[in-house]
Amino acid sequence: MRLIKTKKIIDESVRIDFFTMFLASACFTGYFPVASGTVGSLFAALFVLIPGFYSPVVLLTLSLIFFFVGVVVSNRMMQRYGEDPSVVVIDEVIGVWISLFIISMFGYNNILLVSVLSFLTFRFFDILKIFPGNYFDRMNSGTGIMMDDVIAGVYSGFASVLLIKVYLSIW
Repeated sequence: MRLIKTKKIIDESVRIDFFTMFLASACFTGYFPVASGTVGSLFAALFVLIPGFYSPVVLLTLSLIFFFVGVVVSNRMMQRYGEDPSVVVIDEVIGVWISLFIISMFGYNNILLVSVLSFLTFRFFDILKIFPGNYFDRMNSGTGIMMDDVIAGVYSGFASVLLIKVYLSIW
């Protein structure tokens, strides 16, 4: 795993509009020169600071909407940047939001704890790529880009719930 990834352009003739770049890169966090996926994940975890965001309905609704948007913008970005471009981090955002959704379904409301756990466990599972995440990671499509992080988000959510339960039983 490399922390610094070069933002190579494979087809300079492909023009990407501002809106596509903005969404695919999660407000341009994907253009961060070091560990753009980690920066995108942190960006996603910070959304819990918005009042009302840490609601299962809000998290699920936005995750579904941005999943489909992510497939479209990822496919477009791939035309210019090639396979799984490092500038595309909307998939990390969805993964963290899915993790937060799962945690919220169990009623845990300590915002600091759930956001930190969700961020850390998501990064762990996103890097690990446990099946079927590794299957989707090998796909050369916007769906593959998005789905490997959805899987990491599901693993992250349940791992976070387990860690919270263990933490609460100790204290």
